[in-house]
Amino acid sequence: MKLTEKNTNMNRGAAFLSLLFALLFFTIFIRFFYIQATGSVHGEALAAKAEELYESQRTIEAERGKILDNKGEVIAEDKASYKLVAILDDKMTTNPKKPQHVVDIQETAQKLAPLIEMKVSKVEEILSKDLDQVEFGAAGRDISHTMKEEIAKLELPGISFIRDTQRFYPNGLFASHLIGYAQKQEDTGETVGMMGLEKTLEKYLQEEDGYVKYEKDHYNWKLPNSNDEIIAPTNGKDVYLTIDQKIQTFLEDSMNQVVDEFSPEKIIGVVADPKTGKILAMAQRPSFDPNIRNITSYTNDVISYAFEPGSTMKIFTLAAAIEEGVYNGNAMFQSGSYDVEGPDINDHNSGRGWGPITYNEGVQRSSNVAFSIIADKLLGVDRLYQYLNKFGFTSKTGIDLPNEATSKINYNMHRDKVTTAFGQASAVTPIQQIQAATAIANNGKMMKPYAIEKIVNPDDDTVVKETKPKAVGQPISEKTAKEVLDILETVVSSEKGTGKSFRIEGYKVAGKTGTAQIYSPSGGYLSGNDNHVFSFLGMAPKDDPELIVYVAVQKPKLEGKAGSVPVSMIFNTVMKNSLQYLQIDPTEEMESADKSKTVEEGIKLPTLVGMKPTDAEHQLEELGLEPIILGNGQEIIAQYPEVETPIIVNEKVLLQTSENVKMPNMTGWSKRDVMKLGNLIDLSVKSEGSGYVTKQSIKKDSVLKKGDVLSVTLKTTIVKKQTEEKEED
Repeated sequence: MKLTEKNTNMNRGAAFLSLLFALLFFTIFIRFFYIQATGSVHGEALAAKAEELYESQRTIEAERGKILDNKGEVIAEDKASYKLVAILDDKMTTNPKKPQHVVDIQETAQKLAPLIEMKVSKVEEILSKDLDQVEFGAAGRDISHTMKEEIAKLELPGISFIRDTQRFYPNGLFASHLIGYAQKQEDTGETVGMMGLEKTLEKYLQEEDGYVKYEKDHYNWKLPNSNDEIIAPTNGKDVYLTIDQKIQTFLEDSMNQVVDEFSPEKIIGVVADPKTGKILAMAQRPSFDPNIRNITSYTNDVISYAFEPGSTMKIFTLAAAIEEGVYNGNAMFQSGSYDVEGPDINDHNSGRGWGPITYNEGVQRSSNVAFSIIADKLLGVDRLYQYLNKFGFTSKTGIDLPNEATSKINYNMHRDKVTTAFGQASAVTPIQQIQAATAIANNGKMMKPYAIEKIVNPDDDTVVKETKPKAVGQPISEKTAKEVLDILETVVSSEKGTGKSFRIEGYKVAGKTGTAQIYSPSGGYLSGNDNHVFSFLGMAPKDDPELIVYVAVQKPKLEGKAGSVPVSMIFNTVMKNSLQYLQIDPTEEMESADKSKTVEEGIKLPTLVGMKPTDAEHQLEELGLEPIILGNGQEIIAQYPEVETPIIVNEKVLLQTSENVKMPNMTGWSKRDVMKLGNLIDLSVKSEGSGYVTKQSIKKDSVLKKGDVLSVTLKTTIVKKQTEEKEED
């Protein structure tokens, strides 16, 4: 009986256990089937978890596209830099003898603060935060290789670096409103264009990082049979501009001198090739350094600022009258004032005029009365409007730059129609004047202006996009264009001409001055001699113009000087240096006795590599150039500028004689000369300010290394000092 009960209990227990195991097996089977079907557990994808545990991914960084000038000189590029960080988590230290975190906050702050130009108290505040790791804001970003080495020498526990990149503009203040700037976004770490071409060409310049995925073991070692997945990075496209770095520098430097001497409210300057429409230089003041983004104005005035141009507009009224056959330069008219509805139109000498004079003399003297008669009586305001349209003043040029403004042709009242003929009442942009002037300088054919030469894929050198010269009309004939140039040349060459200040020795210049009144927000025009826009639109050489240069200076502090003085300081410097740089031969005899040397100012630099330093120095000095010897070798191993580079008189030529080069004293060097050193030694150059070097980050006689970052501070006050010293001599 007892045995039977015992067997029964055992059978029941066995059945229960069998049922329990069956239930567990069924549950596991269902769970397994569910996992197989869904691929997730508790909402977490198993494939992703496996990838996290057994796969690793490394980013392959791409580069943002470069912006370069028409000869391939870099204007904007990505540069390697470092970000300074401090590790505060004491868990990072495994060996107390070799701490990996900040141990002494005060000592670290006192040693670090002077190098990154922060207050000691501010560094202490950052190092005292309850975080595992901290950064130092703007002061700790874009750390140069040289600065990194200086900080590393301090051997401060917990102070480390993260390799980074920055958008770098080696020329500093250089066509800044054209180029714009790009900035790294704090949230994504991506560099994004924020202004100018950096912004509008973002889709071409933007890069896309790649990556490599590989399988690893639980020790994080890559498995030998790993099936790697590689996605190649996509570098941004390189943008080549029509800008010529040399001509742009001529323009920037001359503007700096005018700012220093006359403190104008605004300066606008453009250099263009009339045969193609290429913009060779474009600048304005105030401007900014895109490396530090000290921006006060976000408007590119060359294309976005429409204003009453003044008498430069007479060029196109004259061309229209000649084309229509109604202009007789030898005919006489009575200067002084002209009766039209509303107040009389007066000549600029308070309406006194010069008595009865010819129309040609009226052009030379910039007579408003002469052009009022031409527009009102000879040509007619309706035909004048037709030519304004033909010359492109009634619409945008369509230049390949952002935010182009349109003109404001005021053609309501009869008086406004007449005054438009000599640049009042209606407003146009500088780029519209440049486009219209190409017709005068290019045998009547008007060329569309453009600033982007081509966009290139740097990986295979394929051209993604290219701009070709484009004619956008022929408002006048070749015969008319030649006659206009002949008359405009007398504006400069004649003793009666308003353009005498714009004579350039060796070259015939055709052009027209402008003195435009500035409209007051309260109505009417501003009074006072300084409250004008003084300008000049000139072409040279007159018989076959290779360059058009437009300069406008608004509200300079003249202190009794003529308004043409600051304008000519820019125009003459830029036009003469550019013609010589482009190897355009002088077109007339020099008045100077030293004719041969002036002609040679545009020679190409000879080969100096292999010569003894003393022989090279002697040869350069004979050419009127300034040799700078770098190194202590017995033979020239490199030179900058390179062989065959066009160069002008008094320019610095850098001669390297050994691999080890010591830093020279750069006080008084121009930014262009600093860039030569950067190109020769492969330095990254940062500049602040404008003018000439007053401070350099790398001390004199320090040994230079490739990749060093050289920061220079430029000021224009040194120009005055040097001028005073020369006058004393």
